[in-house]
Amino acid sequence: MKTSLLALAGLLSLAACNPPTTSTPAATTQAPAGQKTASQPIANSPGTAYQVYRGLLPGQADSITLHLVAAPQPLYDAAGPSSHGSYYGPDGHPYEVQSQPSSPDSLVLADLSPEHGAGPTGNGPVWRLRRQPGGGLAGLLQGQAVRLRLVAPPAGSLTFAVRYLADSLAAYPEDLESPKARFSLQALVPTGGAAAVCQTLQANILRDLRGDTLSTLAATTLPALFKQQRDTFYQEYREDVADVLAATSPDERPSATLNYANQAATYVLHQQGNLLSLGFFSYLYTGGAHGQNGTLAASYDLRTGRRLRYNDIFRPTAAAQLPKLLGQAVRPLVGLAPGTPLGKGLFVSQMPVTHNVFLTVGGVVFIYQPYEIASYAQGEVRVFLPLSAVRALLREDLPLPEASSVANR
Repeated sequence: MKTSLLALAGLLSLAACNPPTTSTPAATTQAPAGQKTASQPIANSPGTAYQVYRGLLPGQADSITLHLVAAPQPLYDAAGPSSHGSYYGPDGHPYEVQSQPSSPDSLVLADLSPEHGAGPTGNGPVWRLRRQPGGGLAGLLQGQAVRLRLVAPPAGSLTFAVRYLADSLAAYPEDLESPKARFSLQALVPTGGAAAVCQTLQANILRDLRGDTLSTLAATTLPALFKQQRDTFYQEYREDVADVLAATSPDERPSATLNYANQAATYVLHQQGNLLSLGFFSYLYTGGAHGQNGTLAASYDLRTGRRLRYNDIFRPTAAAQLPKLLGQAVRPLVGLAPGTPLGKGLFVSQMPVTHNVFLTVGGVVFIYQPYEIASYAQGEVRVFLPLSAVRALLREDLPLPEASSVANR
């Protein structure tokens, strides 16, 4: 799918931080009285949506919040539309879900969380849902009825439009069956809310999409970022194709091994009150047995749009105390009994303190990417530490409940 970058740049420059043109239910950060919000609309890309649902799960007394982002193509370069997201209850512990193939009027979500039984050989509970009039979802979860209502954002509140840009490049342009390099970028563009906060948030989200480690670097635009990353990927692909052609005869040109893919997708991990946390997923396949994938997380203070990095979240003294807490929390996730040496199930004997973290109103999640502490088959390892365990390690004035009391503990 070709994308007109100039046309898109014009659209986004006019529409950034304005209400979306379609009803895209989302979280509820209301613009303070007296602060202006813009009025120019921004549209979701075809086949995309950001939606928020709430409801009760079987056997639970408190409702959960489910954030879903729909895109025309799924992760891992497979075929057909896909949804990816996160849900959590009052404790703020997030769980990842991803859609499986289904009919247009249905939605099948697989729970990817080891806390719920997901592992290297399969997923956890599967939500088998059917779309309802009015946008809700109803169906079965582990054989029991479940119903989720669609949440509409209050007028003027912060929400997101979904932009999906994709392109492909043939290895052998003259061959209709040529292998291709496929590149796609799915982004969340903040809209609504206080204009100044929205603009700061948008700039910081784009920096995180670009992979910046500093918030002081000059901001970019989504079209410029797409073009830069796509062109870099294509240049490397052309070089690989040239190397292959130089080493083989025309009738021995490889096919499947040159079906490269570079995908990036953004989804909501958590949003409540003045706190937003996003996941930036990436998948790269450049030949071989499997691709490389992982998620980088980012939290934002919606009072200002500021990006909250590890050093903005934790006090300097936290690094000495976190390994023990992480070691206790990770054991049940990888099938280890309390007290069992970590090396029995992981590559490490003591948990390292990754800076790939995000906040929820109930705690902090540490994300370890494949091969970082465990085998590729074990996938990402996400360790949740509840607020009760880490509150004394956190800096003051974070956008958390009772955050002001942190300084006194």
